[in-house]
Amino acid sequence: MIEPLLLTTVPVSTFLGEKCLSGASGFFFERDGRVFLVTSRHVLNDIPTGHRPDRIQIEYHTDPANLARSTVLSVSLYNGDTPLWTQGVDAGGEVDVAVLELDRGALGPGAPLCSFTPDHLESALAEIEVGTSVLVIGFPLGFRDTLHHLPVARRAGIASAFGLRFQGQGYFLTDGRTHRGISGAPVVMRRHGDTSGLPWALLGMHSARLDSGTRDEQLDESLGLNCAWYADILLTLTAPPAA
Repeated sequence: MIEPLLLTTVPVSTFLGEKCLSGASGFFFERDGRVFLVTSRHVLNDIPTGHRPDRIQIEYHTDPANLARSTVLSVSLYNGDTPLWTQGVDAGGEVDVAVLELDRGALGPGAPLCSFTPDHLESALAEIEVGTSVLVIGFPLGFRDTLHHLPVARRAGIASAFGLRFQGQGYFLTDGRTHRGISGAPVVMRRHGDTSGLPWALLGMHSARLDSGTRDEQLDESLGLNCAWYADILLTLTAPPAA
């Protein structure tokens, strides 16, 4: 049996018309019967670089008994000029997280989706110590198990005081090796003693590598640090529409 954690995460390809622009990672989040794709906001729209795709494609499994079978779903990002995704904003400014609601019917009735839910969010933030081991599940440089259509896991550690907003921003730091293509990946921690089907806490979403502005590229290695936005922003982004 495949570990359910690996089924939460899917490759995200962005397109402008028929032109493929980039590859990234995303994961399923389910709340009140609604299914969302979560990824980094800059995957869907990045003004500084002029990245503005009009649709995405995700690849996911269709047969729980045969992981070699998968399908691709194309999802529009706009209704006219109106974005169909929701992005985060907090007191520190824009949050590099976006959610896009998926049509459950379009996914197909037999799709073995494995989703995070609000129950996977960690409430006892102060109990997570610096140095805690976490996994980042995604598709670095597009790399994957091409036969079984599965992501890979990179090991990292909490590198800043968890629960505190690093430099006033809504993210914490991880220390781990990451690459392009893993933006939007879930950052998770094993819940020991949890006997549920998905015994992992969803701590955050990987966004980007973080480096020092004073680093001499000729003399100094990269810091190897990354920013991951706190996952509790998902409660705001997936809240039911106001009546």
